Amino acid sequence: MVVAHTTMSQPGPRASYRLRDVVLDVGAYTLRRDGRVIRLERQPMDLLILLVERRGQLVTRAEIVDALWGQDVFVDVETGVHTAIRKIRQALRDAPDAPTFIETVPGKGYRFVAPVEATAMAAVSPSAAPAGSPVAQVAQELPLLADEVTPGRTRREWVRSVAAVASLLVALAALASFVGWPATRRVGVTEPDAALTIAVLPFELLGGDPANAYLADGLMEDTIASLGRIDPGCITVIGRTSMQAYRRTTKSIAEIGRELGADYLVEGSVRAEGERLRITSRLVRPADQVQVWSQSFDRVVGSTFGIQQELSRSIADQVHIRLSPAASEALDRRHSRNEEAFDQFLRGRAAFHHRTPEGMRDAVAAFQRATELDPEYALAWASLGMSHATRAINADADPRVALRLSREAAQQAVKLDSDLAEAQYTLGYVRWLLEWDWDGAETAFRRATALDPSFGLVHQSLGRLLSQSGRHADANAELRRARELDPLDPVPAAMSSQAAFQARDFRAALELAHRTIAINPGFWYGYQMQAQAEAQLDSTASAMQSVQRAIQLSGRNSKPVSLHGYLLGRNGQAAEARALIASLEAQAAKTYVPPYTMALIQAGLGDRDGVFDWLERAYAVRDVHLIYLPVDVKWDPYRSDPRFASILARCGFTTR
Repeated sequence: MVVAHTTMSQPGPRASYRLRDVVLDVGAYTLRRDGRVIRLERQPMDLLILLVERRGQLVTRAEIVDALWGQDVFVDVETGVHTAIRKIRQALRDAPDAPTFIETVPGKGYRFVAPVEATAMAAVSPSAAPAGSPVAQVAQELPLLADEVTPGRTRREWVRSVAAVASLLVALAALASFVGWPATRRVGVTEPDAALTIAVLPFELLGGDPANAYLADGLMEDTIASLGRIDPGCITVIGRTSMQAYRRTTKSIAEIGRELGADYLVEGSVRAEGERLRITSRLVRPADQVQVWSQSFDRVVGSTFGIQQELSRSIADQVHIRLSPAASEALDRRHSRNEEAFDQFLRGRAAFHHRTPEGMRDAVAAFQRATELDPEYALAWASLGMSHATRAINADADPRVALRLSREAAQQAVKLDSDLAEAQYTLGYVRWLLEWDWDGAETAFRRATALDPSFGLVHQSLGRLLSQSGRHADANAELRRARELDPLDPVPAAMSSQAAFQARDFRAALELAHRTIAINPGFWYGYQMQAQAEAQLDSTASAMQSVQRAIQLSGRNSKPVSLHGYLLGRNGQAAEARALIASLEAQAAKTYVPPYTMALIQAGLGDRDGVFDWLERAYAVRDVHLIYLPVDVKWDPYRSDPRFASILARCGFTTR
């Protein structure tokens, strides 16, 4: 189904539906409560119209996907449908656990169950609207709203901004005529009922040294982060990894907006000419491809501090989100005023995203340098702590060293700025992965999500913690949110597969592993997740192929290597499994190898004494992989052994 959007200039009747306390005007493409426009993006609006027009009937997920995206658009459709339904429920104030508007039919689709009163409305212009009608109210309010125009901005720019935020499509013609009023005073403007979704496209590097690519990437990423902190109740920002998928894309603004469900897109470029930099950004509304705002910033190389804050403030102004004093202060103190420290921070973050041992070493060095240049730089301290912590699981670094270094950096970040979401996130990550203080970790993670609800990494890590605590329903909710915030990032999908595996839903784990690989065929963890799910579904040959692919893509990370050894032992290939243990022991004489690796291979062999010997060694060095013990099915044969219970108790791991 394709929903036809009736324009203002078209005469004749248009459908209107009263849904309890709200009115859905299909012709005007608006939703109102008490005459006030309720903000609803295009895809949720199209879905609401579809459900209302087929009220009382089951609308299948396949029908929804076809109506919202068609057959040829690559998106995470499960997340997309869930997001659209969630936004409709927010707009209608409908509770998913006790719905009065939209009923979920598990595994099938949705049904609109509220009473619907259908009426016909004649098309009217603002000047001809009956007194007291919503259109007339808009026209009456325009002279008052015009006072909101600020000096230095044209009236037409302001008109476009207000029209975009309030979705006053029925008054667009009237708005265009109100140009030239004097700006006299500022008045309050009603905020939208539902969050705007903004997507920041990768900043393009134009000319100059390719080594400056870190600057373009850093400005794009920090603009995402700054926007997410302006007003979490009014702005949702799509995550960085999803936006990187659109680098050098040939897709149109309209296509990108449709795929992401975005109300606004931010485009940017960095042009380097000698010692001069010009950073240009523009805000585009994909629904009609109108450029709402554009601005350029001229700087010298090495002097880019503050641009992302200026961009974020300008964008907030254009979409008419009022920046509170607290949010403004948070933006100001987010970064160091030391230009070189800020530059080192951007370099460190670019290196961090490589997620290789070399990249992590470079990240640590850059973040360390940033904190030396500015010891008060809380964000750099938080990033330094995260780099040290993640080396323990991504690069097989010694967790005892990682714990000491990451703890010091995290504590310093929180001490400097306890209201910085990244500082709370790093603190929670260290507590979860390295200190095994899961209650403390949950507290920090939830504090971080309260500070920045668009911070997808926090939802992802909280979901993992909850899954390993046996709280699978809560884990699924957090991981689903992480996928919504960054739909083209393979990591949340992979972590969701791990959570499904730990909940013993192996088919869901396999489906999510397939989705991970579809998003990024070169991401090794997707094959790791696929292999362990296939093994539980008795597809041993396929599991062997998948784990070999994971080993190859990961550069022989210990996790796929240990899974391979486990599968060899379970498949009766004891000699090969023991040879792998011997090889790993020889490697451990030269560098750190997680003892958990050998313990898991011993589990595949069924050597109980060998299992507990290596698990004790893992506990002695605080091997981070022990976090999988409470819920991983591979350890089920050992749960009744008192030695296993002893290790769980000493680690402090409990399930609920």
